[in-house]
Amino acid sequence: MRFTSETSSDGILEQLFILGDVPGVLWTPEGAAGPRPLILMGHGGGQHKKAPGIVARARRLVAECGFAVAAVDVPGHGDRPKDEEYDRIATENQARVAAGEELAPLIAGFQALVARQTVPEWRTVLDTVQDLEYVGAGPVGYWGVSLGCGLGVPFVAAEPRVHAAVLGLGGALASAEVAARITVPVEFLLQWDDERVPRAQGLALFDALASAEKTLHANPGRHGEIPAFELDNTLRFFARHLG
Repeated sequence: MRFTSETSSDGILEQLFILGDVPGVLWTPEGAAGPRPLILMGHGGGQHKKAPGIVARARRLVAECGFAVAAVDVPGHGDRPKDEEYDRIATENQARVAAGEELAPLIAGFQALVARQTVPEWRTVLDTVQDLEYVGAGPVGYWGVSLGCGLGVPFVAAEPRVHAAVLGLGGALASAEVAARITVPVEFLLQWDDERVPRAQGLALFDALASAEKTLHANPGRHGEIPAFELDNTLRFFARHLG
């Protein structure tokens, strides 16, 4: 891991880093020492590691819970170079939707493909960040909706260090079989009028989770209209299970 910049404000230290080919960011309490819970956050499609929603959640998790938070750019996003194969598939999918095909199955197939790369990348990020003295090998949580859910479900299913996860805005087509291997507590966010993920697919993904403790938070609105108050619920959820 190579840190490329470091800034601090309001008691929060922000460090940009490069790990192999993966650009990321780590937020921790300024002057932190010793182990603490770590949240890995997965950004949405077309976004990046410092998208406004990611930064807002990360800063509150650090300031109010004392956690560490890490986020990385997934392939083809943020500071990652363009991936010709992914770009080709995305262009083909746009053409297929324009020709009348359903969007949800195409999204599902694409996310399953990208997850084969991101799951091992994220596990390496966890290994490396937890080696830092001011993070340590404490419990791990995961937060990700939309693309962050499509990639997060296989990650949470594969990573035993994850003790709790907030997921949502994803459907069962890509993730139901993998979701059946998830047993940690899950808070699942669903937008009732989601134009990208059919409601039935979101509900089916929630149903597929094998977690003994799972909670569905369904709110009216379109795909990108998660109410601001859900951030308060996220903080309470992670504080309960990781703090």
